Amino acid sequence: MPDAHHLSPGGAVPDRILITGASGGLGRALAMHYAGPGRRLILWGRDPDRLAATARMCRAAGADATIRSVDQADIPAALAHLADEQAAGPIGLALLVAGLGNIRAADDLVEDATQVARTGLVNFVATAALAAALARTMATRGAGRIVLVGSAAAFHALPFAPAYAGSKAGLARFAEALRIEVRRHGVGVTLVSPGFIDTALDRTVPDKRPFVISAAQAAARIAAAVDRGSAHAIFPWPFVVLRWVDRLLPRPLRDRLLGSLTPPG
Repeated sequence: MPDAHHLSPGGAVPDRILITGASGGLGRALAMHYAGPGRRLILWGRDPDRLAATARMCRAAGADATIRSVDQADIPAALAHLADEQAAGPIGLALLVAGLGNIRAADDLVEDATQVARTGLVNFVATAALAAALARTMATRGAGRIVLVGSAAAFHALPFAPAYAGSKAGLARFAEALRIEVRRHGVGVTLVSPGFIDTALDRTVPDKRPFVISAAQAAARIAAAVDRGSAHAIFPWPFVVLRWVDRLLPRPLRDRLLGSLTPPG
């Protein structure tokens, strides 16, 4: 009998796969990674044209792909869309990729308050709400896996991106708590914390993207973490080292180093 949690392209995928942020670079790469004959993909995104293009690519690979234009900032609407998707059939794997990557403008003294609110709403509140709704249904069924796409930025108090770093830090703690809560019900939760990925979003910070990897490489590493049943995957490996350096440095030195950082670009 195939392992229900084995979701690599060569394995068995018993249920549908939901991917949010599928109109973006990483979401599209994940959709293409899982696309194949017999695969059923539910693709969400904010950009209808890019979302439709992603679906066409997946269908060309043999997958059954449906699309839905969703802005996670409207949480009641996003939850209603999710209820509709789950009413149509079980979702075996949900990859919650959608998010914002805001940084403070170089000429701003402090990050704009409206930007802070939207970043926290989309990156943390909406994503956590969707994960909770999925976890409840999966726990009732006794099976399923949720992947929350965080960021290596969650481990560092970035002065030029406090809302982004804070929202991803909150998501990381939520993912850990949710994983502990639902594992006894047969539901897995995986947090992934990538560094720089070569997408249109990350290209807004040219010249300062150490250890950058392609979207396809990131998608393959995320899928591998899902297959392993990992609780947390940080990649590429230098960001594991940077996390420990941040933890071990004395606070005055860490504050001085972080305080010297300026908005990229």
